Amino acid sequence: MRGGGIAQVAASMFVVILLLQYGVANSSAGSPDPPGLDDLLARTAGEEASFLDQFSDVKCTESVVQEKLDKNGRLELKEESSYDYLVILTNTAGELSLSESRIPLRQAKPDRKDTSMLLSNGFATLFLVFHPYYADAFKFSLAGEEALDGHVFERVAFEHIPGMKSPAALALRGREYPLELSGIAWIDPKSGAIAKIEAGIADSLVDVGLKSLSSEIDFAPVSFAENQHVYWFPAEVRVEVETPRQHWRNLHRFTAYKRFSVSTEDQVIKK
Repeated sequence: MRGGGIAQVAASMFVVILLLQYGVANSSAGSPDPPGLDDLLARTAGEEASFLDQFSDVKCTESVVQEKLDKNGRLELKEESSYDYLVILTNTAGELSLSESRIPLRQAKPDRKDTSMLLSNGFATLFLVFHPYYADAFKFSLAGEEALDGHVFERVAFEHIPGMKSPAALALRGREYPLELSGIAWIDPKSGAIAKIEAGIADSLVDVGLKSLSSEIDFAPVSFAENQHVYWFPAEVRVEVETPRQHWRNLHRFTAYKRFSVSTEDQVIKK
């Protein structure tokens, strides 16, 4: 598994979870909306834009469990791996790009039967649905409050607007099909931080072989000694994908977040 936000579904099918190119243009999340929703979306957009800078300045350990299920939902094959994981944010000529990097720490042994396994990269960054660049491509609505671990969050439903840009696409046989993502996000009403996202697609891509795709992303608060602000980083990602003939389920865990920095020094050698 390498970076690039690609989830391999089968030998001839790929799910690209991130298109990885975005700008910083201001956008709205649709109009008209309830005043409370507008305020919450504005806080969330600001929080996620700021969080993205922090997310690209840390590394962590990613543990991955890949499972292949049979037609009755029973476990057929299981593989476990772990990686040094980081997200790389670059800015070239005003164009920002985001990519994942994985350095293997422990990789599963290849299956002797050459069974295809799901490579579900990129789901940890589905918070980009609320980033200013993508927000105007979704319809948002309040879906009520809910308590998680004793803290009350606002549930915000989102639904992709057909024809608009999407942070996810299915790449198949040289073509890309934007994924019509919809789901629910649990958002802190004061800070705008996202604590959980559930997202999937309807049956719009059955004709090209994707029966269903569902994901659940849990975030957890992380702070660093040099920064008093607490950001919610991806902690666990669950992904399930079905085609008419195959069924996969993956679990990603992100732990041991640490800041890293790269510095360069120019020296002038006197002759």
